[in-house]
Amino acid sequence: MLRERLKSILRGPRSPYEAGPPPPDSGQPRFVLSSSQREMIQTRPSRGLEQFFASFRDQAGLTILDLGGAYQENINFITSLGHKFYSEDFLRIFQDTFAADPADQSNLGRIDFFLRQSLDYPDEHFDGVLAWDVLEYMAPPLLSATVDRLLRILKPKGYLLAFFHSADRLETVPCYTFRIQDLHALQVGEHGTRTPPQLFNNRSLEKVFQRFESVKFFLTRDRLREVIVRK
Repeated sequence: MLRERLKSILRGPRSPYEAGPPPPDSGQPRFVLSSSQREMIQTRPSRGLEQFFASFRDQAGLTILDLGGAYQENINFITSLGHKFYSEDFLRIFQDTFAADPADQSNLGRIDFFLRQSLDYPDEHFDGVLAWDVLEYMAPPLLSATVDRLLRILKPKGYLLAFFHSADRLETVPCYTFRIQDLHALQVGEHGTRTPPQLFNNRSLEKVFQRFESVKFFLTRDRLREVIVRK
């Protein structure tokens, strides 16, 4: 029992939020806190988000996994469509697992441990996964293993939405949080910067998702590639 409790603490909330009326808005200003400052969330259009939810049009009772954590805006939006919302605080688990030694991203034992903490779900469990920018944090061996696990837990014809910075020679890129405003727009908060282990172009992303049935790209003005893939 103690072991299961520790595992639950490490991996964050997993239980689905059932479809139903969204909780009332707290009325608080839409700010997020970084370690050093308050940040206003900026709103921008998202073709990838629009296409992701258009794929589920006229369906209800689907299971959606959000790897960005349990933001209330996302819970409200997805459950209001009649779907079940699951979440993982994926980046926190990633940092807890690999911050001490980034070289562990090539260690098969640590990779297996990380996937058991973050994506321990039955095969073909989800209709859709909102990965946001979390895959961009990973070195190639860990990225490959994570994409394979995501493929496994997606249902046939399921969709995954992910964001990657374009393949410009950037020494650092912003870190983001993502909150769904509506079918066409996201509230994006920037919280610091990081050094990416690799940058991606269309060809390299097609290779990352080569086991999926289709890959579609949308290039945004802020040098992000929005990628929607279908199993």
